[in-house]
Amino acid sequence: MNTSQEACCVIVDWGTTSFRAWLMARDGRVLAESRGREGMTHCATSGFEPVLRAHLAAMDAPVDLPILICGMAGARQGWVEAPYVDAPTRLADFAACAVGVPNGFADIRILPGIAQRDPLAPEVMRGEETQLLGLGDMAARQLVCMPGTHSKWVVLEDGWVRRFATFMTGELFSLFSKHSTLAFAMDGDIPFGADAPAFVKALDKAASDLSLSVSRLFCVRAAQLLNFETKSEGAAHLSGLLIGAEALAARQNFPDYADVTLVASGAIVGLYKAALQRVGLNVRHIDADDAVRRGLFSAAHSIWA
Repeated sequence: MNTSQEACCVIVDWGTTSFRAWLMARDGRVLAESRGREGMTHCATSGFEPVLRAHLAAMDAPVDLPILICGMAGARQGWVEAPYVDAPTRLADFAACAVGVPNGFADIRILPGIAQRDPLAPEVMRGEETQLLGLGDMAARQLVCMPGTHSKWVVLEDGWVRRFATFMTGELFSLFSKHSTLAFAMDGDIPFGADAPAFVKALDKAASDLSLSVSRLFCVRAAQLLNFETKSEGAAHLSGLLIGAEALAARQNFPDYADVTLVASGAIVGLYKAALQRVGLNVRHIDADDAVRRGLFSAAHSIWA
């Protein structure tokens, strides 16, 4: 049986600056994959449909297959707005809330995001809910951490999203490291891990006293001016402060949880594991790419099975 005969749908994670698509078989196998940098920002000028068609061609996908999309393609500035579903909400109901996209070649739908309409803690997420859906049987009572530009911390109870909080850790790192005085203390080409001395020291400081996290930021620059650290350690120092502050704040915001499910991929996994363990949380790791793919396929199966 060839790929086109095995294929049942295409699933897409469409972010602000990224695009990922998978051609899926009925048994959940990935038949083909296509990735690019044509996120929502790019498509605002080039259009969404041409980008999607190009990736379908790259995967040699039949053009009439149903397509399910999550992420920023459903934002107000996206292809078609998929209105938020209000929390608390049951993840199993998400597929039924998908919004159709008018087009001339396929059944295309976009999953909604989630809104927390609390005037004291207003929150939204778009895309991360699909990762939560991908946790499957693990979506019982648990605390979930999803690092990113805007890290999400979510309370799940038996498949329901009860409440969540956002930490702008990734965006703050980008702003401080590129557009502040601390930019002079950065060497972006130097990779580092959770065992880097500058990261470890900064993590210990930030994770011990949240009130000091802001006042410690200038230490990234001062430590180099006074020859305590080198420029190659700047990113690790700043990362330790920001991730450590996030971990401690989340620990205080969700005091009833001793365990956390970390949904992440790549180098960030080790950094967050170290920070979460530093504040006393037991960490279970799930790959973020696997989670979003499983979540999308689960929703697609609910719609088109």
